[in-house]
Amino acid sequence: MSERRNLRTGSGRAWRVNKFQDGVRQDGGYGRTAYTKCWCRKCEDSDSPSNVWWEIYVTSATHVVFDEIEANHTTLRLFYDKDESPVFSVDKVSVVDVNIENDLCELKCVTCDKTLGNKLMEMYKHFENVRGKVLIKYVSSRSEHKFLFIVSHPHGCSKQVSVGQWNDRLKVGGRFKFTYTTCTCPGSSGAHVQCLGYRDYWNWSELVHSGSLKSGLNYSGAGRV
Repeated sequence: MSERRNLRTGSGRAWRVNKFQDGVRQDGGYGRTAYTKCWCRKCEDSDSPSNVWWEIYVTSATHVVFDEIEANHTTLRLFYDKDESPVFSVDKVSVVDVNIENDLCELKCVTCDKTLGNKLMEMYKHFENVRGKVLIKYVSSRSEHKFLFIVSHPHGCSKQVSVGQWNDRLKVGGRFKFTYTTCTCPGSSGAHVQCLGYRDYWNWSELVHSGSLKSGLNYSGAGRV
């Protein structure tokens, strides 16, 4: 019997980046890691693994990456903004947390590529600076305009930004899920759902695109907003 593989694509968002050297964080944060050397696939097979590396936390949907077995066969492509964008990818991925009910998973990946690591750090700092300003500006009008956008990679292709409005805000336990008119395609699953004026929970990107309804509306997983 021949081995059969079912390949699928999805989207996600890198929401945190930590730099380490000899197992100690170098980005101003506290904490250590169980590793003293980089644990990417290249360094695992090297006699001289790098002592400097970056750990990247990514959110997506549980139906995109379900468990550690699937994570071990996952490759993440970064900065895929245009068809001609250079390929930056990481293929050492592990599961931090999965929640089937909320359709939310958190992944951790690693790189010792200095160009990739430093670029992610700079983008993360810029994001932190902008997100608070946007929240303050739009929080009072969020229920009036109901503006919602999604950045995703439909069909595994380059980045697309789709814009629409949210329709319903449904309470699910202590969390909420949204329905919306914002367009998606297969491959958009796991993309961050940005409702303008609503905050991320402690910078954790809890709202991700989950699926579509027969009514034609799309819906998110459940998250704290």
